Formats: sequence, structure tokens, C-alpha cells
Amino acid sequence: MKTRGLASISAVLLTVVLLSASLFAGNNPEKVHKATKSELVSQSLLDGICSGNCGLAASAAYYLGELKESRAVIPLMRVLKCSEIEGTRIAAALALTKIGDSRGTFAVKQASRFDDSKYVRRMCKIFSLYTESLSKK
Repeated sequence: MKTRGLASISAVLLTVVLLSASLFAGNNPEKVHKATKSELVSQSLLDGICSGNCGLAASAAYYLGELKESRAVIPLMRVLKCSEIEGTRIAAALALTKIGDSRGTFAVKQASRFDDSKYVRRMCKIFSLYTESLSKK
């Protein structure tokens, strides 16, 4: 009787081990690592655009646009509206244009009309015209 109970427990244990091994066999640790690394990079760039360092903020904005990071739309809109540095506002506008989110493209269009700086208005106008030309194709 004890042998039969031990055999059934062993069979259940073996089944659980085989099922768990088959469930995790498809996970590639390298892909998981890359996803985690990508998240860390994006988070660092998001932190960078909120820094007081104008060079870091402009660079972070540029790379968020290159990555088309949709989580950056609202922070970039805030930079476009509130930054005192023209270059940082232009980098934010370019990033919003590259990301292509409708909220961001609208913010760039509004900046082309209402920004205090003539230079920023002109660059935002160029970005808006570019976005419009893409939507017509």
C-alpha cells in the first residue's frame, strides 16, 4: 500500500516538474534582459528630460524621439511649453514630431503659432508642415 501511494506521489511530482519545465522552456533570458535594458534606457531618458541640465534634457528628448517612446509624449509637451531654453524646446518639438502621437503633433502646431521665440515658432512650423506632408501621402 505504501509503495502504491509513493508511486502516485512520484508520478504527480514528475508531472508537475515536466509541466513547469515545458512552460518555461520558451522563455529566452536574452530577450527578457533586452526588454529590461530597454525599459531602463527609456526611464533614464525620461528622467533626463526633467533634469535642470539643458544639454542633458535636449539630448534625452532627441533620443526619446529616435526611440519613438510613447510614454514621453506628456513630459515632452511639458518641456515644449515650459522650458526657458530655445534649443531644449526645439529638441522636444522634434521628438514629438518623430513619435507621431496626435497630442504631440498638436502641441507642436500650437507652439508654431504661440511660442514666445520667433526661432522656436519657425522650427515648429517646419515640423508641423513635415507632419502634414506625411499625412497627405
